[in-house]
Amino acid sequence: MKKYKVVTLGCRTNQYESQAFSDQLLKKGYREALPGEKADLCIVNTCTVTASADKRSFYQIRKLARENRPETLVVTGCYAEKLKGIPEVTHVVTNPNKENLLPLVFPEEEWPEFRIERFEAHTRAFVKIQDGCNSYCSYCVIPFVRGRSRSKKVFDILREVETLVENGYKEVVLTGINIGDFDGDESPPVRLADLVRQVDQIEGLERIRISSIDPDEVDEALLEAVIQGKKTCPSMHIVLQSGSNLTLKRMRRKYTKQDFLEATQRLLKQESDFTFTTDIIVGFPGESESEFQETLDLVKEVQFAKVHLFPYSDRPKTRASRMPHKVPREVIEERKHRLLQLAEEQAFLLREKYRGREFTVLLESKDRGHTEHFLPVYLPQGGVRPNEMVRVKCIENRKDGLVGYDENQTDRKVQTLFA
Repeated sequence: MKKYKVVTLGCRTNQYESQAFSDQLLKKGYREALPGEKADLCIVNTCTVTASADKRSFYQIRKLARENRPETLVVTGCYAEKLKGIPEVTHVVTNPNKENLLPLVFPEEEWPEFRIERFEAHTRAFVKIQDGCNSYCSYCVIPFVRGRSRSKKVFDILREVETLVENGYKEVVLTGINIGDFDGDESPPVRLADLVRQVDQIEGLERIRISSIDPDEVDEALLEAVIQGKKTCPSMHIVLQSGSNLTLKRMRRKYTKQDFLEATQRLLKQESDFTFTTDIIVGFPGESESEFQETLDLVKEVQFAKVHLFPYSDRPKTRASRMPHKVPREVIEERKHRLLQLAEEQAFLLREKYRGREFTVLLESKDRGHTEHFLPVYLPQGGVRPNEMVRVKCIENRKDGLVGYDENQTDRKVQTLFA
């Protein structure tokens, strides 16, 4: 029996695609190599969103080549087009051909459909509904390596989610490179709101989350689908990147900070407990101290449950790489520290509003999980298993999350272990 390894770097879309490779290989009789075992086939699904992602991708390719000396070493993903100087690599498959990777590498064999039936080592399953991007933000190389926006058909998405539910998954995350562009690959287009409503009808599914979306794409239809849905979570990842309109303009983002605040306020008006997570870039070319302060002010105003922070990384081919007034690295690091500290403080203040209340936690391991509002919770060992829904009463708030009691085991104190 041949053995395989798949190494994944980067985004949720990459994670979905790697799971699809794994599912295809298992159906063909391959076995995933155990730690320490050498694999006959290695696949590295790479990322190039930052310079450090490039370095990690290159390192993982060299590591697999050195440790396994596989018959077949395939490199795919966003870093694949840049790859040079690794003779052990037998195949390079770029993003437009990724879904046909195994048929391209082994054309003499028939391969199962490129789709997932499980999501290994996760209780929250990511389901790719869209790929590519048409936006061409000034700092981003993704449109060059992922291509134009294209969507999966609604029928295929629903079938995939139904299979995941049949296999025991309770929560799915609808994900893609820019899901606001979703059109169902149909004419007239199927809106994202329509897809959410249809997924909401799938029997046995308990939670739906929407992956990162721009604020200008949270229209009334999507707002209603999320608020009125029976299974949609009262939390959304809405991308900010900067709280300064001047910085957003240089980034070539399609919205203003007022658009962002309006989107969050509209959701809060419909559901006062709604929470938000976001992405922020620190140190974009030309970012002044006053512009950075606007970002800090907005973080205070919104009180995000989680901020994903990215120091600006210069990417060749992008407009930003040619911009003057680069922010010094030491200034970026200092701003990163300040923003991270503020984000953690504001997340703590946000959780204070939920102390003393009861929530349902989906366990992602034997002792960790999140509420429907994406608030982190740590549960004691014993009596619970990953992928269980547990009713928890939160009694205390600490730096790294909420503390409470499992309602089914009231003598067990729930602690938190989230940084």
